[in-house]
This record gives sequence, C-alpha cells and structure tokens, in this order.
Amino acid sequence: MTSHKTPQTMKPATAAKKLNVYLEATPAEFQEGVVSRDELNALQTDPPEWLRELRRNGPHPRPVVAARLGVSNSGLARGGITEALTTEQIEALKAENPEWLQHERATQAEVRKEAARVKNKSREDSDS
Repeated sequence: MTSHKTPQTMKPATAAKKLNVYLEATPAEFQEGVVSRDELNALQTDPPEWLRELRRNGPHPRPVVAARLGVSNSGLARGGITEALTTEQIEALKAENPEWLQHERATQAEVRKEAARVKNKSREDSDS
C-alpha cells in the first residue's frame, strides 16, 4: 500500500505574513489561491517582480512599518497609525519626526536595553 502525500498548503494571509508583505497589495491570483510550501520557498528564493516591488515600495504590513520606524506595533497604534504605509510614507514620517514617534522610539530603546540587561543577568546567573 502506497501513501500519497498531499503537499502542505497555507492560506494566502499566512503566506503573505511569512513573506512580510501586505496581503491586500498582492496580485489577485495570490490572494485567491492557496500557497504550497514549495511555492512559498520559491517565492522567498527567487521573488517575482511584484514581490520585489512590494518589499521595496509597499504598502507594508504593520510589523514591517513598526520595524522600519523603530517602534513596537503598540507604539504604532498609540501614534494613530492603523493602516499599511508605503516606503515613501514611512520616510516622510521619519523626516517629520513627530513627538509621538520620538517618544515611541525612546520607549522601544528602553525595552531593548532592559531585555539585554535581563539576558546578561540570566547568563551571569547560569555561569555561577
């Protein structure tokens, strides 16, 4: 008896998240289909022009926007940013550097500093 393995597939939303792109900006055929693991790997290894363009210019999903601005997803929400932004919009925000962005960047820097301190402390505790 032979077993036929069906390829592992995922919803377009899952694939878009793994590719770090905004689902609504992807081509219709991507949004309406399913993506196999092999197709996802191919997209990551040799991205088509639409994927390269999306990654370069957006619109970008919130986690990418947050990372490019140096803030958390929560910080974006507190700053009133709820939509996907293009690279141009992100750069304009950086140039404008509103007060909320300065505050959220400072908060994020403190969070990173504390995380590093805790990591170092636990490393020191495990060494002793």
